[in-house]
Amino acid sequence: RAGRARPGQARRGEDGRGRREAALRRSQASLGKFIIMAADSMEIDDALYSRQRYVLGDTAMQKMAQSQVFLSGMGGLGVEIAKNIVLAGIKALTVHDTRQCKAWDLGTNFFVHEDDVLNRRNRAEAVLPHVSELNPYVQVTSSVAPLNEMTDLSFLRQYQCVIVTEMKLSLQKKINDFCHAQHPPIKFISADVFGIWARLFCDFGAEFEVLDTTGEEPKEVFISNITQSNPGIITCLDNNPHKLETGQFVTFREINGMSCLNGSMHQITVVSPYSFSIGDTTDMEPYLHGGIAVQVKTPKMFHFERLGTQLINPTYLVADFSKPESPLQIHLAMLALDQFQESFARMPSIGCLQDAEEMLKIAVSLKEKLESKPQVNEDIVRWLSKTAQGSLAPLTAALGGVASQEVLKAVTGKFSPLQQWLYLDAMELVTSLEKGSREEFLPRGDRDDALRACIGETLCQKLHSLNVFLVGCGAIGCEMLKNFALLGVGTGWERGVVTVTDPDLIEKSNLNRQFLFRPHHIEKPKSCTAAAATLRINSQMKIEPHLNKVCPATENIYNDDFYTKQDVVVTALDNVEARRYIDSRCLANLCPLLDSGTMGTKGHTEIIVPQLTESYNSHRDPPEEEIPFCTLKSFPAATEHTIQWARDKFESAFTHKPSLFNKFWQTYQSAEEVLQRIKSGESLEGSFQVIKCLSRRPRNWQQCVELARLKFEKYFNYKALQLLHSFPLNTRLKDGSLFWQSPKRPPFPIRFDVNDVLHYSFIVSTAKLFATIYCIPFTDKDMSEETIFKIISGVKIQEFRPSNKVVQTDETLRKPDPIPVSSEDERNAILQLENAILANKATRSDLQMKELTFEKDDDSNGHIDFITAASNLRARMYNIEPADRLKTKRIAGKIIPAIATSTAAVAGLVALELIKVVGGYPFQAYKNCFFNLAIPVIVFTETAEVRKTAIRNGISFTIWDRWTIYGKDDFTLLDFINAVKEKYGIEPTMVVQGVKMLYVPVMPGHVKRLKLTMQKLVKPSADKKYVDLTVSFAPETDGDEDLPGPPVRYYFAHEDN
Repeated sequence: RAGRARPGQARRGEDGRGRREAALRRSQASLGKFIIMAADSMEIDDALYSRQRYVLGDTAMQKMAQSQVFLSGMGGLGVEIAKNIVLAGIKALTVHDTRQCKAWDLGTNFFVHEDDVLNRRNRAEAVLPHVSELNPYVQVTSSVAPLNEMTDLSFLRQYQCVIVTEMKLSLQKKINDFCHAQHPPIKFISADVFGIWARLFCDFGAEFEVLDTTGEEPKEVFISNITQSNPGIITCLDNNPHKLETGQFVTFREINGMSCLNGSMHQITVVSPYSFSIGDTTDMEPYLHGGIAVQVKTPKMFHFERLGTQLINPTYLVADFSKPESPLQIHLAMLALDQFQESFARMPSIGCLQDAEEMLKIAVSLKEKLESKPQVNEDIVRWLSKTAQGSLAPLTAALGGVASQEVLKAVTGKFSPLQQWLYLDAMELVTSLEKGSREEFLPRGDRDDALRACIGETLCQKLHSLNVFLVGCGAIGCEMLKNFALLGVGTGWERGVVTVTDPDLIEKSNLNRQFLFRPHHIEKPKSCTAAAATLRINSQMKIEPHLNKVCPATENIYNDDFYTKQDVVVTALDNVEARRYIDSRCLANLCPLLDSGTMGTKGHTEIIVPQLTESYNSHRDPPEEEIPFCTLKSFPAATEHTIQWARDKFESAFTHKPSLFNKFWQTYQSAEEVLQRIKSGESLEGSFQVIKCLSRRPRNWQQCVELARLKFEKYFNYKALQLLHSFPLNTRLKDGSLFWQSPKRPPFPIRFDVNDVLHYSFIVSTAKLFATIYCIPFTDKDMSEETIFKIISGVKIQEFRPSNKVVQTDETLRKPDPIPVSSEDERNAILQLENAILANKATRSDLQMKELTFEKDDDSNGHIDFITAASNLRARMYNIEPADRLKTKRIAGKIIPAIATSTAAVAGLVALELIKVVGGYPFQAYKNCFFNLAIPVIVFTETAEVRKTAIRNGISFTIWDRWTIYGKDDFTLLDFINAVKEKYGIEPTMVVQGVKMLYVPVMPGHVKRLKLTMQKLVKPSADKKYVDLTVSFAPETDGDEDLPGPPVRYYFAHEDN
């Protein structure tokens, strides 16, 4: 074996762990030089980090890639933090531990395996190869040397951040004092999970500067008025809220009249959501029009106290406002736990009442030492004592996600750090376990011991027998599978299975946060790969991976029988429509649904439990505002407008037109056939556009470049000239105000300059895409500057001639329908097609184009190159701030920023609620959560209680109620109405099936339907056993609307129950 290393020293020796791990270490050693070079050159691997770059920004990413971190304690929490910060991309991590792997670790540490336990490997050495392979850019080394009161801590000076877990308090204080005293201070983080309790502490030094406290984009506010007063009041345009806060700074640009404000910076005071003040403007020129106020981000200094000081007078974050006193009470209870360990050199025994009483005495005596003298919460102290030896994997994941984000803050100075304590708990889990015997919680020498100590054997067994449907296997899906594996979900002998479905294949950008995947998995199915990786965490699990999308088209697979077999559905999705659909299926089949999502550092969880809570569809977010058509086409005011315009141009030219072209020539076999039909007077839909496209089809690379040059002229010169022809700069509206004033910006025609990088970029990227859709090969020589310059110099540009086309200015109007083809256009089309046939340019190969599908993550395809160049040229034309390629890619690709920290936290919080669902807990136990780790804020709230809808006469229903009626072959509509009246005490006056009205008395002929059989009315398919109908009832007062009722499931025949 390799010799022991000091805690901060790398270990690279082979230790008899098999060829694979030895090879991995050798490859990592050889990677060392490459990694250091990568860190020095600071090139960010966008294919890997693209989603995270949008969260942290490049400056923070570069700082992170130069930072070294020391992490002590490779239990469940330590490995969770290691995973997250290695995925994020720090420079180097040392994992330290002196303990051996035990069976206990299998239920808490997803990188400890059974052979590690059998061979009694050191925990740091056991996890090292697995943590290493998460990110090739990070040097991960292990240390197994003792770390105690006698250790010389000078080795820590090489690190920018030190994290300790599973360490006694006295040693934590010693290490913290050392870190705090350094210049600059070493950032210190302490994190622990004791059973159902978790705590996090941060000390980043006496002064810690943060350059960006929130990570949000600086706000831009269009101005409608500025008063000449003290203070000057600025009013937002069109009553749009400014979303600024008092004390923030703004700068101004494009103000007409009070122009001395342009370029100046002012601190603001909020007056209302739509106005703010900036100080004295009395002596300035009167405001005329226009102007934008832009938020200026200013650094903020944070101050931290040492651990020793904070133990007596803690500063903490309140996560659950329903129990604001809880953090201090947990703080005191945990101090009592620390004191217990110091006094007895052991943890309190699991479920031991004697130890709990001892800890209670310690808590009472410690209370006086705290400045605030908090009340001793006996329940907290007792349950902490009983469960402290245990470890709840979901709580570990949640705290690990939060702690990891604090590590990234420590090494980057990005986002507001935690000041200074956070306490999380799962107290709701144990309130119903009071009556359980102590034996329920005692260890049995297996992988469930740590979990059993927290929730008891009965709940463990229920988790084993669980049937779970996990929809989505991306970042949250991978984290959920990890939690399922550690909880033993789906491991029961007789019952229990996890079904996971995801239609997607793995891409490189997934590897940054979907931690079950590795580079050799790229292009493989997510669900199958994740299932195999999960079995390596817990081989006893039963997992069924599917490759299906969950939607109406797959209801033959995910039918009612499937849902009724599920105990719970967990969604890990990235869109609202899919969530709404799955929610409707869970509602129809009375299945609990656990939903969650993240966007950057923000995360949310929503728990939906039959009969207790509202459903996902019970509330709807307001729809996203669409950019008005006229704004996109003629009057952009922001970068987002120019990027969307360029994205639309891509879709139109390279997707939509080729698609129409191909469909047309799939319908008609030859150009001769089309010519004959048009000549005989037939109107063939789309023929004019298709023939125009055929006649202008480029035949070689030169013509692609020429076409790109003509597009440049059309988009960036003629368009501006036409707009200024229609609306000259001095145009005024009926009220006398200028037409061209904020937010409308006049365009400036752009004259083509081949030496302008942006102009050249547009020509090359556009020509490449034309060559691609027209299947024209091109070489590197074709792409050379010499070739491009030569082609462009020979292009003849026609002089601009203004047209009398009406320019749309009404923001409420949508994109107009295409203008009908005129008879002159038809004559031209015939002529063009005849010429193409005569010139042998309408052959079978000429009647095909390649349709492009926009793909944001493939840099070689030129899609983002085109959109960036086109968008920034349009921005330049309208004097709008340009966007770099990264921002363009995010907006055009509708990329959701993502980072492993918030994903881990959100999945942990969902898995906590899963335990409550399995245990059949009451409504009060469930918690929804919203967090933003950047600020940081974490808010737990009660779920929304299900509402009852009253019909009348004491009859009411909720969204979870479904009435059932059993019929037979000759059952008529009248029989159905009478059956509802007899069974539920109220007579329906209207019956509807989906959008089809089966019976509405006022509709002509509907009364006759009462005699028709339900089979004839509904017309079910042969295999359909039932139909879901909607009924409503007569109002109590004539003239009122009908009263809604619950869904009624009508079975065509009695089921054999």
